Amino acid sequence: MNNSECTATINQIVNEVKKAVIGKDAIVIKTLLAILCKGHILIEDIPGVGKTTLALAFSKALSLEHNRMQFTPDVLPSDVTGFSVYNKAKNTFEFRPGVAFCNLFLADEINRTSSKTQSALLELMEEKSITVDGTTYKLPEPYTVIATQNPIGSAGTHNLPDSQLDRFMIKLSMGYPDFNDEVSILKSKFNSAPLQSISPVADSSVIKKLQEHIADVYVDDKVYEYMVSLSTATRNHPMLKLGVSPRGTLALMQASKGIAAAMGRDYVIPDDVMYICHDVFEHRVMLNSKAKLADVGAADIINEIVRNTNAPGISPADR
Repeated sequence: MNNSECTATINQIVNEVKKAVIGKDAIVIKTLLAILCKGHILIEDIPGVGKTTLALAFSKALSLEHNRMQFTPDVLPSDVTGFSVYNKAKNTFEFRPGVAFCNLFLADEINRTSSKTQSALLELMEEKSITVDGTTYKLPEPYTVIATQNPIGSAGTHNLPDSQLDRFMIKLSMGYPDFNDEVSILKSKFNSAPLQSISPVADSSVIKKLQEHIADVYVDDKVYEYMVSLSTATRNHPMLKLGVSPRGTLALMQASKGIAAAMGRDYVIPDDVMYICHDVFEHRVMLNSKAKLADVGAADIINEIVRNTNAPGISPADR
């Protein structure tokens, strides 16, 4: 697959998903690129803004087998991973796959379940496999988790552990639609279901070709150094008690490659890194008491770091 074919296919998928997800073009593009970069997506927002619709639209447009689970306090780890049951006729234990065995797993309101159930997702997100009773089972390829969570502090929510947050390539927020987009949403629901209008425009073989193309996108040594400089700045910032891990830097590189491919290039430029940096970094840093007293948020700190870190070929005055 060459650059133009890659860009054309990405645009075709985006346009199909936009039939159901109105006015959120940037969110649609970033979600698709995370899927194509073999990453997982966390969407944090209030109920009713289209998080689930986004995931279902992608499952239809990409012809992916998908499962959805509503995470509640009574969900058990075995509901997600699967379990072994005894077959009396055969005198053996048989594995019954859990809901996570699919190509696209939608974990709805992930922060409403217990920490024990949340931890069941750690192996499948990192290793793309599940171990039950000492036996490891590989998950289908391609594999992506799209998780939604209610804002921290909402009734019945539990904070996700840092180790799990770090396994999400990007964190997005849908936000309210603007006035005209909300009018368009009402019109689209008048006598039809927008999700029903989505046609499959790709399948797993096309996704794998796109993933291979993105993996081959070139990154210059100076751009590598720029990415590491951004990560290092988070670790040394006086208002952060937890900076970005090496896994986060790797996610930034992969996401930047995806941006470059979507733009029709086979090489990464600093602008690609800047564009996706907030979505990759913000959920990976932890504010200290100094930041909270100064009413400074993670977005403010990442803005400052991007502004003050020298990018190859770009002067601070150009940003």
